[in-house]
Amino acid sequence: MRVLMITPGTRGDVAPMAGLGSRLQSLGYDVAIAANVAYAPLITAAGCEHRELPGDMSHLVSPAAPGKRPTGADLRRYMDELGDYMDLAATGTLAAAESGAEVILANAIAPYAYDVAEALEIPAIGAHLQPTEPSAAYPPVVLGTARSLGPVGNKLLGSLVSAGKAPYDAPSARIRKALGLGKTSRAATDRLRRKDNSPVLHGISPTIFPRPADWRSGLSLAGYWWPEAEPGWQPPAELLEFLAEGPPPVFIGFGSSAALDADFMLDTVRRSGVRAVLQGVEGVSGSGVIGVGAVPHQWLFPRMAAVVHHAGAGTAAAGLRAGAPTVSVPIYTDQPFWAARITSLGAGPQPVPYKELTTERLAAAITQATATPAYAARARHLAAVLASEDGTAPVVAALRAAGKQG
Repeated sequence: MRVLMITPGTRGDVAPMAGLGSRLQSLGYDVAIAANVAYAPLITAAGCEHRELPGDMSHLVSPAAPGKRPTGADLRRYMDELGDYMDLAATGTLAAAESGAEVILANAIAPYAYDVAEALEIPAIGAHLQPTEPSAAYPPVVLGTARSLGPVGNKLLGSLVSAGKAPYDAPSARIRKALGLGKTSRAATDRLRRKDNSPVLHGISPTIFPRPADWRSGLSLAGYWWPEAEPGWQPPAELLEFLAEGPPPVFIGFGSSAALDADFMLDTVRRSGVRAVLQGVEGVSGSGVIGVGAVPHQWLFPRMAAVVHHAGAGTAAAGLRAGAPTVSVPIYTDQPFWAARITSLGAGPQPVPYKELTTERLAAAITQATATPAYAARARHLAAVLASEDGTAPVVAALRAAGKQG
């Protein structure tokens, strides 16, 4: 079966799917992944075919300075640029599918993939890294808040957001028109898929996020889809030397967002009095500090006393898998949701929201995370449970079911 994964977004959106793709390849599936060209090496290293989605989302995730709230003009510019990015991604999705596919796996920000699948008369399955279904159990994650409005409020607001305008509405409408499909809005096609109980797989562990009682039967928690180990990768000698020189350090890194500069990180480290590995600020070194570039989280995180990050879905999962206490600094969309989950599970202190971030607050949270044994104990317990879960098997079952329907 030829499987096409549609993965617009940043590295955190692509890496788990590449890991899943590698496992599917080993089971005999022919997997292609449509993603921005920057992630082609990640995809091909996993043994999958890369098909290009034009555009680059990395610059869209760079926030304002720590402790600052975006202005109305900032948000309008962001939404305009995001709409342009989605338009390019929709065009790339059509081209990728026309190159050959028998089933499509689409992430949460690729609804136009369903329109393409409809035109090509092939099945499409949701493959999400965050819960997007309106539910009484949580507020809508796209709003960037973990504050519950209560069961009724959560479900109502989630339904309103789902039916409201989104950056991918215009691209979906354009693709439908170009393919000669009926004039149906993205929100209407969403409702139809719910009515038909269309399948949506979630690359999320039920240990970390229990399945909501009000989810329809077509929504499932498959378990995490772990990024593949990079073949031939070796840790830099300087990093190995640094790790051997003293007690386990603290990791500080913010992935594609590059949210904190070197001075902010160094001041935080000085205030907290810990050794630290700073990702994204290569060339920085000093007493008890080393800056690194791309180092696989599955290798680095188990060697850390704690991890400090933005609580994106993939990075949050990597920290939990490593059994490391987590200090979350959520910035937007689903990050506050995952940060709140980590805290509620006892694997780290209260999050430090980016818009309220100072070096003093972050240093205090790091001290709390490293000086509280209960956080480390709980993190290790969760890691042991995650190690026993298999996120691939439910995907294989869904693909087999789709093949029979096709």
